[in-house]
Formats: sequence, C-alpha cells, structure tokens
Amino acid sequence: MTDESRKILVLVIDGYLFYIYFQIYLFFLADYGFILYTVLIMLVRIILLIAFFAGMVAVGLYSRRKSSDVDGFVLGGRSVGPWLSAFAYGTSYFSAVVFVGYAGQFGWKYGLSSTWIGIGNAVIGSLLAWVFMGRRTRVMTHHLDAKTMPDYFGKRYDSKALKLVASAIVFVFLIPYTASVYTGLSKLFGMAFNIDYKWCVLAMAVLTAFYVILGGYMATVINDFIQGIIMLIGICCVIGAVLNGQGGFLSALKKLSEIPCDAANTVPALQGMNGTFSSFFGPDPLNLLGVIVLTSLGTWGLPQMVQKFYAIKSEKAVKTGTVVSTFFAIVVAGGSYFLGGFGRLFDNPSIHGAAGKVLYDGIIPSMLSTLPDILLGIVVVLVLSASMSTLSSLVLTSSSTLTLDFLKDSIFKKMSEKNTLVVMRLLVVFFILVSVLLAFNPPTFIAQLMGISWGALAGAFLAPFLYGLFWKKVSKAAVWASFAFGVGLTASNIFFKFIKSPINCGAWAMIGGLIIVPLVSLITPKMDGAKIDSIFKCYDESVTVTKRFYLKEEEKEN
Repeated sequence: MTDESRKILVLVIDGYLFYIYFQIYLFFLADYGFILYTVLIMLVRIILLIAFFAGMVAVGLYSRRKSSDVDGFVLGGRSVGPWLSAFAYGTSYFSAVVFVGYAGQFGWKYGLSSTWIGIGNAVIGSLLAWVFMGRRTRVMTHHLDAKTMPDYFGKRYDSKALKLVASAIVFVFLIPYTASVYTGLSKLFGMAFNIDYKWCVLAMAVLTAFYVILGGYMATVINDFIQGIIMLIGICCVIGAVLNGQGGFLSALKKLSEIPCDAANTVPALQGMNGTFSSFFGPDPLNLLGVIVLTSLGTWGLPQMVQKFYAIKSEKAVKTGTVVSTFFAIVVAGGSYFLGGFGRLFDNPSIHGAAGKVLYDGIIPSMLSTLPDILLGIVVVLVLSASMSTLSSLVLTSSSTLTLDFLKDSIFKKMSEKNTLVVMRLLVVFFILVSVLLAFNPPTFIAQLMGISWGALAGAFLAPFLYGLFWKKVSKAAVWASFAFGVGLTASNIFFKFIKSPINCGAWAMIGGLIIVPLVSLITPKMDGAKIDSIFKCYDESVTVTKRFYLKEEEKEN
C-alpha cells in the first residue's frame, strides 16, 4: 500500500469515527434535552400546585377571626358580599363531577346538544334560583334564626321531628356526593404526574380540612372566589386548545356530523343516522330533558347550595350575585358540556372496558391528554379548584347540620358555644376521613353517585322548602310526604331499578314533590294561623320598602 493510499484510508477511518462520535453526541444531547424538558414541565406543574395550596392555607389563616362563634363559623356572620356569595354558589355547584363525569357521559350520549344542560344550569339552577329564592331565603332564615336547612324545617313547620329527620337525610346522602368529588381526579392526576391519585386525595383532604377548620364559612367563600377565577380561565383555555387540535370549531363540527348514531345510546328511529350528535336537540331529547331537570332544578333543594342565601349581606348582594352567578354558570357549565359534546372525536381503546363498553369517566381525560404540557398543569389546578370548593361546602354543611340539628338539639342540649365550635371542627375531620375512605375504592360512574345524592336530597327538600317561603298553607303532613317520596323513590330505585337511569329517577323525585306538597296540604290539617302569621310578618317589616321587595344592608359589630 502506497503512502498516498495509506493517507486516504486514515482520512476515511477518521471521518467515519468522527461521524460516529458526532451521532453519539447528538443522541446524548437530545436525550438530556428531553430529560431537561420533562423535568422543567414537571417543575412548573409542581410550582402551580404549591402556589395553589399555599393560597388556600393563607386564606384559612386570614379568616380565623371570622370564625370565633357559631354564626361566624357556619354563615360568616351573615355579612358575605355579592361576588363572594355568587362564586361560592357557582363553585359549590360545579365540581370534577360535572367537568369529568357529567360532561364526558352526556357529551358522548347527546353530542353538542348536551350544551343545553349547561344553559339549563345557568338559567334555572342559577338565575331563577337567585331571583325566586335569594331574598326570601335570607329574610326568613334570619327571622327564624335558622342556620341550616334542617333548622329551617324545624322552625318553619314547628316540628323537632322534621328537623331531626332532615338532618339524617343530609348526613346519609351527602356522603356519596362527597366521595364522587374525588373520583374525577383519578385519571387526570395519573396522566399529569404519573402518581397514584390516592396521594392527591390525601393532600386535597388535608388542605381542605385545614382551611375549613381554621376559617369556617368565610375561608370557604374566599377560597371559592379564587378557585372560581381559576375555573373561568381554565375552561376557556381548554376549549380553545381542544378545538384548535381538531382544526378549529368548524372542522370539529364537521367531523362530529359524520359520526352515525349507534344502537346503544339513541332512540331506535335514529339508529345509524349521521349528524344527530351535532344537531340542536341531539339524538335523545327526552332523556336530555331529565338531565337538565335534575342538574338545574335540583340546586333549589340542596342544603349546601341554599345555605349560600342564608349568608347574603344586602339587597345589592342579591342583585349583583344573581348576575355574577349566572355568568359563572354559563361559562363553566356551558363550557364543560360544550367541550364534552366533542368527546366522540377522541374515541380510542383506552376509554373502553374489557367488554367494549365506554368508560365515561375516561372521555374527558382522554381529550385532555392531547393538550400541551403547560396547559395540562393548568387543567389539573382547574379540576382541583372545582373539587376542593365543592368538598369544603359539603363537609361544612354536613358538620354544621349534624352538630346543630342533631347533637346539640337532642343529645347535648347544654353544649356551650365553645364546645359547639370544637365539635363542628371535629366533624369536619370525620366527614373528610369518610369521604377519603370511599374515594380510595370509588364506584364505577361519577354520574350515578351524584344522581342518587341529588335525587334524594332535592326530591325530599325542594318542594317543602320552596313552598314554605311563599305559601302559608303548607302542612306538616305535606312535608313528611315529600321526605318519604323523595328518599323512598331514590333509595328503592337503587335496588329495584324500575327507573333505569338514576338521573331520571332524581328528576321524577323532584317533580313528584312539587305536586305532592300542595295536594297533601289541601287535605290535611293546617298549622296554627297565629304562628304562621308571625313567621311571614318578616316580609312586611318596613325598610325603605317592604322586605318582600328589598333587603336592607345590616351592620354587624365585629
């Protein structure tokens, strides 16, 4: 081999070795770059969570001075302003149950027409609830010095037995709803952090207990306001990102219109027809109406919702709260169901069980898995916000009801103010522990839990509470009949399933109560006329005009 040939061979070998070294360098650079990116994204998500949790703790510490007595701990001294009241109402209304469970299930079943559920929530569940019940509830409960819904029943209908039974109904049927609040977090946290969601449940439970125990109702409503802002921003970002991933709204709508109805989820006449999932009323308007009734009218009879009206500060708070609460519901509920309406565009094997059945609770997480990493972190905080706000409202309602309406009224009648506060705080811990244990072994579908809880509570309470605010002739027997019908129908349907959907069962329980109460009241003995007149005179107390039309702002000494 000549020297020239040897030089050429050396150059070739050196060049080849350089190429190999360069490829190895690029490989490690790309690998470390990916690792660095992954660590950075995870760090951003963790920082978001730490900031969120730190804010909750700070609010709890700030609100301690407002929870030094029973009235302050349970109702914030009845001096809560319009924005806090409105956001507290909205965030207690919409949780992970709606965003993950209901939006996924009903978006899959009804397509874009599921948006009507969100519109119904805004108009019936928020706007009309505030208009018809806001002022009257505040005036009468303040006049009766009623701090809870069972307390209202006991004093409005002059019956200790009604109060005790109502508190038992609240205790039993708020537990499944409380457990369902956690369930929507499971797949989202597994997807975002690759950790067991049980650790998230524990963290969420501890932090909620901390700020509720420290600050009571005031800490709850302030945190609800912060969490509500996160929910408003988050849902708008999510909708925009999901639709953008499908090529925009019109492109997503076109794809949805090409999906045929399937036999499992539609009425027979529409089987195989294209376009129903993008239509105005969807493939099954009748069952859709049942969902609208349960999720919208149900708020009128839920203790954790109605109690927000007890604490309203003034007439201005009622009017402003009505507008703000309705806007909040349109954005959050309407946005959630609108998003869920595109769920069929994200059909994949991960949302189907072993038998091919759709796992409704996996639809929204499947949609969100396509989001950019940073936005996914915002979504996790959004769902945490929705869940913690609802959880705090539920445990505060449960603990105050059990303490004031059962223990203090029947067993420890001479319980001091200080001891009452201690017992309520201990029961907050108890209810959170029970909900955590249930969340560790969650039932199959979120919507079923919520349907059972809302059906029993609103079926029993809605009619006697609502009629009791307006009509003097409601009888005790009618209230008992409503309790029996609402709870009886919902509980028996769990075992016998004569109404296939627990959602529709809950809707029938509410409608039935609205019919039963006036009918039974007409044929049963009325309450003492003098007592009723003394209760209803609160509406005629003079301010600038009667309280029937205007609620004055009342000063409270701190």
